[in-house]
Amino acid sequence: MLTRIQKWGNSQGVRFPRKILEEVKIAVGDEVDVIVLDGRIIVGPSERIRGKYRLEDLVAQMPEDYAPKEEDWGAPAGKEAW
Repeated sequence: MLTRIQKWGNSQGVRFPRKILEEVKIAVGDEVDVIVLDGRIIVGPSERIRGKYRLEDLVAQMPEDYAPKEEDWGAPAGKEAW
């Protein structure tokens, strides 16, 4: 795809067709990583972790013999249906 650098106010930018953004799973408003590698500009989806923890890291910390069980939350305190 051939495109052109355009001026927007005091900045410059590149427009990406929707089909290309869908292919790399980037949507309008998403954060992206921009790096320079061997004289080329590379734009890709951000690997930044949103929040404090990654789900994959938390699941990896679970014991091998973990089995979910029902918890006793006590007697109903309002109009809950048990």
